[in-house]
Amino acid sequence: MAEPVFTKNHNQQAFDYSIDVQSQGSLKCFDNDGRPKRAGNVWTASAHIITAVIGSGVLSLAWAIAQLGWIAGPTIMFLFAFVIYYTSSLLADCYRTGDSVTGKRNYTYMDAVRSNLGGVKVKCCGLIQYINIFGVAIGYTIAASISMMAIKRSNCFHQSGGKNPCHISSNPYMIAFGVTEIIFSQIPDFDQIWWLSIVAAAMSFTYSSIGLSLGVAKVAETEKFMGSFTGISIGTVTQTQKIWRSFQALGDIAFAYSYSIILIEIQDTIKSPPSEAKTMKKATLFSTAITTTFYMLCGCMGYAAFGDGAPGNLLTGFGFYNPYWLLDIANAAIVIHLVGAYQVYCQPLYAFVEKWAGQRWPDTDFVTKEIKLSIPGICSYKLNMFRLVWRSTFVILTTIISMLLPFFNDIVGILGAFGFWPLTVYFPVEMYIKQKKITKWSTRWVCLQILSIACLIVSIAAAAGSIAGVVLDLKKVYKPFKTSY
Repeated sequence: MAEPVFTKNHNQQAFDYSIDVQSQGSLKCFDNDGRPKRAGNVWTASAHIITAVIGSGVLSLAWAIAQLGWIAGPTIMFLFAFVIYYTSSLLADCYRTGDSVTGKRNYTYMDAVRSNLGGVKVKCCGLIQYINIFGVAIGYTIAASISMMAIKRSNCFHQSGGKNPCHISSNPYMIAFGVTEIIFSQIPDFDQIWWLSIVAAAMSFTYSSIGLSLGVAKVAETEKFMGSFTGISIGTVTQTQKIWRSFQALGDIAFAYSYSIILIEIQDTIKSPPSEAKTMKKATLFSTAITTTFYMLCGCMGYAAFGDGAPGNLLTGFGFYNPYWLLDIANAAIVIHLVGAYQVYCQPLYAFVEKWAGQRWPDTDFVTKEIKLSIPGICSYKLNMFRLVWRSTFVILTTIISMLLPFFNDIVGILGAFGFWPLTVYFPVEMYIKQKKITKWSTRWVCLQILSIACLIVSIAAAAGSIAGVVLDLKKVYKPFKTSY
């Protein structure tokens, strides 16, 4: 009887699966592609998605709705939700090439593009995806430091009786977040961070609920809904600023819904039967419904509470006033959530570089050798030196750039604009057309192309608005590594 023959690539745990049907013991441990048995389901997939989606983006939605107003703001949020759900369903069908049950698996977003489109589009997809992931890591580092500083300033403010303005530097908090991420980045892959996703998802509901509750309380206190049908008025800002800020708001909403770049990787953790696509579509529908409900409540109640003065980060708008301990809990929940979200987003980039290194230097112990470490009473851990050095370097680099460009709202808008059209709309649409062999100029083909072009226009507008915001921030009194709040 033939035995499974393992290769030296530790990352993918790939092996040549030469085994006959009588080897039931091995079949229980491995899937038919030779990889360890997948155990994910609709709930673990939903947890991954919610961890990725309900992130720091939710905090900027009140500001985004303030730029657009009561009519356009909620309408655009619903449209984004529909587009995300629809294109994610298209992308889920591309996990397997050919038959949805027995076809060849695509383990990553790039693999799906390679199988369906090929050529230069694969390189373009990889470049955009990994730059976007790099940017998300920077955005999450900035957001986490803002929340940590909010806790420190809140306590300082109350200890001084409101006499001390409590200006502090963001750098120590970014460094602390970076150190934490270096530790958690040593978790090898998606399958092993499911628990981190569940904790992070719970934290996202915690701070979103607190933000919502405080918004409701503020509306109850003032006994009126603030805001207008058309958003922030000309006079409060100039007409040019109104246009740029409206465009930037589109980017903020796009970022708040963005998770397509890791959808295939999440789907690769799901067991079958039923087919992975069927389970993923259920998880996508459930997650999109939950996140849209939270987004509408948090964004709209934040706008109702603050009106045109809605802050870029909802929780900072409540200041340092009572109940300050509740705000501290919310900000702590944000930090814990972002620790998990950072890892969920970065896993595809980690895996790509480690797979490339394993193929490039297959006989180098530094790249392929795993050192087994035993932690008494806890578990055993396989340490890989290349993984340790590469992932630590990545985290250090994102932390340094975060310290250079600590502009939360503008960075969020740029990330949303940059990744939304190509990764959320264009590639899923093109792969679906190719996989389903949709005839050119047919009604369905034309509708899909109209959707793609419309989203491209939105992305260009959002990018322009967000870049304008960064330029304005840089023109203010700004010194690298000297930012304080």
